[in-house]
Amino acid sequence: MTFKTINNMDLNGKTVLLRVDLNVPVQDGKVTDTTRIDRAKPTIDALREKGAKIAVLAHFGRPKGAVNPEFSLSFLPPVLTSSWGCDVAFASDCIGDAAKDAISALAPGDVVLLENVRFHKGEEGNDAAFTKALAKLGDVFINDAFSAAHRAHASTEGLAHFLPCAAGLLMEAELNALQNALEKPQNPVMAVVGGAKISTKLSVLENLVQKVDYLFLGGGMANTFLFAQGQPVGMSLCEKDMAEEAKAISQKAEAAGCKIILPTDRIAVREFGENVPFEVIAAADIADDQEAVDIGPQTITNIDALLATCKTVLWNGPMGVFEVKPFDKGTNGVAESVAKYTKSGQMISVAGGGDTVAALENAGVADDFTYISTAGGAFLEWLEGKTLPGVAALMQPSKAA
Repeated sequence: MTFKTINNMDLNGKTVLLRVDLNVPVQDGKVTDTTRIDRAKPTIDALREKGAKIAVLAHFGRPKGAVNPEFSLSFLPPVLTSSWGCDVAFASDCIGDAAKDAISALAPGDVVLLENVRFHKGEEGNDAAFTKALAKLGDVFINDAFSAAHRAHASTEGLAHFLPCAAGLLMEAELNALQNALEKPQNPVMAVVGGAKISTKLSVLENLVQKVDYLFLGGGMANTFLFAQGQPVGMSLCEKDMAEEAKAISQKAEAAGCKIILPTDRIAVREFGENVPFEVIAAADIADDQEAVDIGPQTITNIDALLATCKTVLWNGPMGVFEVKPFDKGTNGVAESVAKYTKSGQMISVAGGGDTVAALENAGVADDFTYISTAGGAFLEWLEGKTLPGVAALMQPSKAA
């Protein structure tokens, strides 16, 4: 995987169009999680040190190609200023005179946030005319939004064909981490995959069994595999209509030399809620009126022993209903094992997608993994083995605008 980075680029006095992901959670007008904003800071710092003029491109929500005040980025400059440690100006449009005038006012090291690129239909349509209008504003395109790299949009893919381009520091870190975890890993490799349904992760599982040594399944999807083996699942979340797909994945795994590991014991309840009565049962002993909500202690112990032999771990999804205590113990236990072996230096651990970040933060080990991706869809599509348009574009020769 070969792509340019900003490290060796001469950007002094040049206008950089920097694509970042500012699609952050907001409640009552306030950002409730600044992770994506904070992770852009190293790239902002590096560009400022190089004397670049920085015009930030981003989207927020789904305004469907029309100006909608509800999805304006105008509330963000104070938040960005606080996180990035520099003044951030704002332009009321991302193309045209408003954007041009705002960029013209920049001195080397200055930053301006341009209005939501999705206010224009040409963004999601990757329209050449819109892309050229963006390209006219800058000298260089830097993509630092891996979490939007699975979209072939004007500001994520199109610009790379019209301007000299490179990966930002966050994009570079993401790609290096993912390459080390799946493309060129240290073996043995274990993938830990949880979540509710296998139907949403069929392609992920099919790709992983051909690339990893062990695939440990938790959450609702483990029930579907247990059901496919003829084991009872009681009232547990289970996609019984996906049993044949589960069998096919198991056959592919066997042919590829990948061992699929399922829970040997479960936490089962008869009514669901916080701190309700529960039983620890063998996976095969679940009653018709019981629901499995987490993996059991023996499974945690077994997985810890297997993790002790692994060099690389990929994690996507929780092992149980981690949002409701005490049914976070399974996710926490396995996460603590991965963190332990990562901190000891014997393991590279990469996690991402969906509820994964929240689950690992709940376990208190998010900082102990080698790398945690903030990407959702992009991380899953990468796990599927798909080519991400925003990444592929960085590896193509760019054209002059």
